[in-house]
Amino acid sequence: MLETERTRLVVDCGLGKRETLARLAAIEKNIDHVDGILITHEHIDHCNGLPQMLGMWKAPLYVTEGTLDALNRVLPETFGKRIKGLEKIEAGKRFSVGDFEIRPFGIPHDAADPIAFAFYACGTKVAIATDLGKLTLPVKVHLRGAHCLVLESNHEAEKLKVGPYPWLVKQRIMGNHGHLSNQSVSEYLEDPDGFDGCAEYVVLAHLSQENNDPYLARLSAEVALGRRPSEQAFRGQLLIATQDAPMPPLEL
Repeated sequence: MLETERTRLVVDCGLGKRETLARLAAIEKNIDHVDGILITHEHIDHCNGLPQMLGMWKAPLYVTEGTLDALNRVLPETFGKRIKGLEKIEAGKRFSVGDFEIRPFGIPHDAADPIAFAFYACGTKVAIATDLGKLTLPVKVHLRGAHCLVLESNHEAEKLKVGPYPWLVKQRIMGNHGHLSNQSVSEYLEDPDGFDGCAEYVVLAHLSQENNDPYLARLSAEVALGRRPSEQAFRGQLLIATQDAPMPPLEL
Protein backbone atom coordinates (compact mmCIF):
# COMPACT_ATOMS: atom_id res chain seq x y z
CA MET A 1 0.00 0.00 0.00
CA LEU A 2 1.24 3.46 -0.95
CA GLU A 3 -0.38 6.68 0.17
CA THR A 4 -0.04 10.43 0.19
CA GLU A 5 -2.37 12.83 1.96
CA ARG A 6 -4.82 12.60 -0.96
CA THR A 7 -4.22 9.29 -2.75
CA ARG A 8 -4.02 5.65 -1.71
CA LEU A 9 -2.99 2.73 -3.94
CA VAL A 10 -2.69 -1.02 -3.41
CA VAL A 11 -0.29 -3.21 -5.37
CA ASP A 12 -1.41 -6.86 -5.68
CA CYS A 13 -4.02 -8.65 -3.56
CA GLY A 14 -2.78 -12.09 -2.62
CA LEU A 15 -4.48 -12.17 0.78
CA GLY A 16 -8.19 -12.48 1.48
CA LYS A 17 -10.37 -9.82 3.07
CA ARG A 18 -10.08 -11.09 6.65
CA GLU A 19 -6.30 -11.40 6.61
CA THR A 20 -5.85 -8.08 4.82
CA LEU A 21 -7.97 -6.25 7.39
CA ALA A 22 -6.17 -8.02 10.24
CA ARG A 23 -2.78 -6.91 8.94
CA LEU A 24 -3.96 -3.35 8.42
CA ALA A 25 -5.31 -3.34 11.99
CA ALA A 26 -1.94 -4.61 13.23
CA ILE A 27 -0.30 -1.43 11.94
CA GLU A 28 -3.24 0.71 13.11
CA LYS A 29 -4.64 1.35 9.65
CA ASN A 30 -8.37 1.56 9.05
CA ILE A 31 -8.80 1.84 5.29
CA ASP A 32 -12.22 2.79 3.99
CA HIS A 33 -11.18 4.08 0.58
CA VAL A 34 -8.64 3.10 -2.08
CA ASP A 35 -8.06 5.07 -5.29
CA GLY A 36 -6.71 2.17 -7.31
CA ILE A 37 -5.66 -1.48 -7.20
CA LEU A 38 -2.72 -2.43 -9.42
CA ILE A 39 -1.92 -6.04 -10.31
CA THR A 40 1.54 -7.11 -11.47
CA HIS A 41 0.58 -10.56 -12.82
CA GLU A 42 -1.92 -13.38 -12.45
CA HIS A 43 -0.10 -15.82 -10.17
CA ILE A 44 -2.42 -16.70 -7.34
CA ASP A 45 -0.25 -15.32 -4.53
CA HIS A 46 -0.66 -11.90 -6.14
CA CYS A 47 -4.35 -11.95 -7.03
CA ASN A 48 -6.21 -14.50 -4.89
CA GLY A 49 -7.90 -11.83 -2.75
CA LEU A 50 -8.66 -9.48 -5.64
CA PRO A 51 -12.40 -10.22 -5.97
CA GLN A 52 -12.90 -9.58 -2.25
CA MET A 53 -10.83 -6.38 -2.31
CA LEU A 54 -12.74 -5.07 -5.34
CA GLY A 55 -15.99 -5.79 -3.54
CA MET A 56 -14.85 -4.11 -0.34
CA TRP A 57 -13.15 -0.99 -1.69
CA LYS A 58 -14.98 -0.52 -5.04
CA ALA A 59 -11.66 0.74 -6.39
CA PRO A 60 -10.69 0.93 -10.07
CA LEU A 61 -8.50 -1.92 -11.30
CA TYR A 62 -5.30 -1.12 -13.21
CA VAL A 63 -4.02 -4.08 -15.18
CA THR A 64 -2.48 -5.00 -18.53
CA GLU A 65 -4.71 -6.65 -21.11
CA GLY A 66 -2.67 -9.86 -21.02
CA THR A 67 -2.90 -10.10 -17.25
CA LEU A 68 -6.62 -9.30 -17.31
CA ASP A 69 -7.25 -12.20 -19.69
CA ALA A 70 -5.27 -14.48 -17.40
CA LEU A 71 -7.13 -13.24 -14.30
CA ASN A 72 -10.42 -14.13 -15.94
CA ARG A 73 -9.13 -17.69 -16.29
CA VAL A 74 -7.71 -18.20 -12.81
CA LEU A 75 -10.20 -16.29 -10.64
CA PRO A 76 -13.86 -17.16 -9.95
CA GLU A 77 -16.73 -15.55 -11.84
CA THR A 78 -17.23 -13.08 -9.01
CA PHE A 79 -14.07 -11.31 -10.18
CA GLY A 80 -15.61 -9.85 -13.32
CA LYS A 81 -18.83 -8.94 -11.55
CA ARG A 82 -17.00 -6.89 -8.91
CA ILE A 83 -15.01 -4.70 -11.26
CA LYS A 84 -16.42 -1.18 -10.89
CA GLY A 85 -13.80 0.57 -12.96
CA LEU A 86 -11.15 -0.83 -15.30
CA GLU A 87 -8.07 0.92 -16.63
CA LYS A 88 -5.89 -1.05 -19.03
CA ILE A 89 -2.21 -0.20 -18.72
CA GLU A 90 0.91 -1.13 -20.68
CA ALA A 91 4.58 -1.55 -19.84
CA GLY A 92 6.42 1.57 -20.94
CA LYS A 93 3.35 3.84 -20.83
CA ARG A 94 3.15 6.06 -17.77
CA PHE A 95 -0.16 7.04 -16.21
CA SER A 96 -1.40 8.98 -13.19
CA VAL A 97 -3.72 8.26 -10.28
CA GLY A 98 -4.23 11.23 -7.96
CA ASP A 99 -0.87 12.36 -6.63
CA PHE A 100 0.99 9.45 -8.21
CA GLU A 101 2.69 9.23 -11.57
CA ILE A 102 3.16 5.52 -12.25
CA ARG A 103 5.59 3.94 -14.68
CA PRO A 104 4.99 0.24 -15.33
CA PHE A 105 7.86 -1.73 -16.84
CA GLY A 106 8.22 -5.25 -18.12
CA ILE A 107 10.01 -7.94 -16.14
CA PRO A 108 11.17 -11.46 -17.06
CA HIS A 109 8.77 -13.88 -15.34
CA ASP A 110 6.70 -16.88 -16.41
CA ALA A 111 3.35 -15.10 -16.48
CA ALA A 112 1.12 -13.75 -19.25
CA ASP A 113 2.28 -10.11 -19.16
CA PRO A 114 4.23 -9.45 -15.95
CA ILE A 115 5.15 -5.91 -14.93
CA ALA A 116 6.70 -4.01 -12.05
CA PHE A 117 6.10 -0.41 -11.04
CA ALA A 118 7.92 2.80 -10.24
CA PHE A 119 5.79 5.35 -8.36
CA TYR A 120 6.51 9.09 -8.24
CA ALA A 121 4.79 11.45 -5.81
CA CYS A 122 5.77 14.55 -3.83
CA GLY A 123 9.37 14.39 -5.01
CA THR A 124 9.75 10.76 -3.94
CA LYS A 125 10.20 7.54 -5.94
CA VAL A 126 9.20 4.06 -4.82
CA ALA A 127 10.08 1.05 -6.99
CA ILE A 128 8.49 -2.36 -6.48
CA ALA A 129 9.89 -5.36 -8.37
CA THR A 130 9.02 -8.87 -7.21
CA ASP A 131 8.70 -12.09 -9.23
CA LEU A 132 11.45 -11.75 -11.80
CA GLY A 133 14.07 -14.24 -12.84
CA LYS A 134 16.76 -11.79 -13.88
CA LEU A 135 17.78 -8.21 -13.24
CA THR A 136 18.05 -7.05 -16.82
CA LEU A 137 19.59 -3.71 -17.76
CA PRO A 138 16.18 -2.07 -18.43
CA VAL A 139 14.94 -3.24 -15.03
CA LYS A 140 18.04 -1.82 -13.32
CA VAL A 141 17.45 1.51 -15.06
CA HIS A 142 13.87 1.66 -13.76
CA LEU A 143 15.04 0.91 -10.21
CA ARG A 144 17.64 3.68 -10.12
CA GLY A 145 16.84 6.78 -8.12
CA ALA A 146 14.33 5.03 -5.85
CA HIS A 147 14.05 6.40 -2.33
CA CYS A 148 12.46 3.08 -1.37
CA LEU A 149 13.26 -0.09 -3.29
CA VAL A 150 11.20 -3.23 -2.72
CA LEU A 151 13.04 -6.08 -4.42
CA GLU A 152 12.56 -9.81 -4.50
CA SER A 153 15.15 -12.01 -2.78
CA ASN A 154 13.29 -15.27 -3.17
CA HIS A 155 15.63 -18.16 -2.48
CA GLU A 156 19.03 -19.34 -1.39
CA ALA A 157 20.32 -21.35 -4.34
CA GLU A 158 21.84 -24.22 -2.39
CA LYS A 159 18.84 -24.46 -0.09
CA LEU A 160 16.53 -24.66 -3.10
CA LYS A 161 18.63 -27.36 -4.78
CA VAL A 162 18.42 -29.73 -1.80
CA GLY A 163 14.86 -28.74 -0.83
CA PRO A 164 11.59 -30.64 -1.27
CA TYR A 165 10.40 -29.17 -4.57
CA PRO A 166 10.29 -31.36 -7.72
CA TRP A 167 13.26 -30.81 -10.00
CA LEU A 168 11.14 -29.21 -12.75
CA VAL A 169 9.87 -26.63 -10.27
CA LYS A 170 13.42 -25.97 -9.07
CA GLN A 171 14.51 -25.38 -12.66
CA ARG A 172 11.64 -22.96 -13.16
CA ILE A 173 12.51 -20.98 -10.04
CA MET A 174 16.20 -20.80 -10.94
CA GLY A 175 15.55 -19.87 -14.57
CA ASN A 176 15.70 -16.44 -16.17
CA HIS A 177 11.89 -16.21 -15.96
CA GLY A 178 11.63 -17.53 -12.41
CA HIS A 179 12.70 -15.82 -9.20
CA LEU A 180 15.73 -13.88 -7.97
CA SER A 181 18.11 -15.66 -5.60
CA ASN A 182 19.93 -14.07 -2.68
CA GLN A 183 23.09 -14.35 -4.76
CA SER A 184 21.61 -12.50 -7.75
CA VAL A 185 20.36 -9.71 -5.49
CA SER A 186 23.75 -9.47 -3.79
CA GLU A 187 25.55 -9.10 -7.11
CA TYR A 188 23.18 -6.27 -7.97
CA LEU A 189 23.52 -4.50 -4.61
CA GLU A 190 27.32 -4.67 -4.75
CA ASP A 191 27.60 -3.19 -8.24
CA PRO A 192 27.51 0.64 -8.33
CA ASP A 193 26.73 0.52 -12.04
CA GLY A 194 23.55 -1.41 -11.20
CA PHE A 195 22.35 -0.24 -7.80
CA ASP A 196 23.05 3.45 -7.20
CA GLY A 197 23.00 3.09 -3.40
CA CYS A 198 20.83 6.18 -2.90
CA ALA A 199 17.75 4.55 -1.38
CA GLU A 200 16.66 5.39 2.14
CA TYR A 201 15.19 1.89 2.38
CA VAL A 202 15.91 -1.35 0.58
CA VAL A 203 13.25 -3.94 1.39
CA LEU A 204 14.00 -7.55 0.49
CA ALA A 205 10.67 -9.22 -0.22
CA HIS A 206 8.99 -12.36 -1.52
CA LEU A 207 11.24 -14.67 0.51
CA SER A 208 10.36 -18.33 0.11
CA GLN A 209 9.51 -20.03 3.39
CA GLU A 210 10.81 -23.35 2.09
CA ASN A 211 13.89 -22.22 0.17
CA ASN A 212 15.18 -19.19 2.03
CA ASP A 213 15.80 -17.81 5.48
CA PRO A 214 15.58 -14.13 6.51
CA TYR A 215 18.98 -14.41 8.19
CA LEU A 216 20.60 -15.73 5.00
CA ALA A 217 18.94 -13.07 2.83
CA ARG A 218 20.06 -10.27 5.18
CA LEU A 219 23.59 -11.61 5.56
CA SER A 220 24.06 -12.00 1.82
CA ALA A 221 22.81 -8.46 1.16
CA GLU A 222 24.81 -6.89 3.99
CA VAL A 223 28.05 -8.49 2.80
CA ALA A 224 27.38 -7.22 -0.72
CA LEU A 225 26.58 -3.70 0.43
CA GLY A 226 29.74 -3.71 2.52
CA ARG A 227 31.79 -4.33 -0.62
CA ARG A 228 30.62 -1.17 -2.36
CA PRO A 229 33.21 1.58 -2.93
CA SER A 230 33.27 4.03 -0.02
CA GLU A 231 32.33 6.95 -2.25
CA GLN A 232 29.18 5.07 -3.30
CA ALA A 233 28.36 3.45 0.02
CA PHE A 234 24.80 2.55 0.91
CA ARG A 235 23.77 4.60 3.94
CA GLY A 236 20.11 3.66 4.03
CA GLN A 237 18.33 0.93 5.94
CA LEU A 238 18.08 -2.70 4.85
CA LEU A 239 14.77 -4.34 5.80
CA ILE A 240 13.45 -7.87 5.37
CA ALA A 241 9.76 -8.43 4.66
CA THR A 242 8.16 -11.66 5.84
CA GLN A 243 5.09 -13.56 4.66
CA ASP A 244 3.35 -13.84 8.01
CA ALA A 245 3.40 -10.29 9.41
CA PRO A 246 3.03 -6.75 8.08
CA MET A 247 5.89 -4.30 8.09
CA PRO A 248 5.53 -1.01 9.95
CA PRO A 249 4.74 1.94 7.64
CA LEU A 250 7.74 3.67 6.09
CA GLU A 251 7.66 7.46 5.80
CA LEU A 252 9.48 9.13 2.93
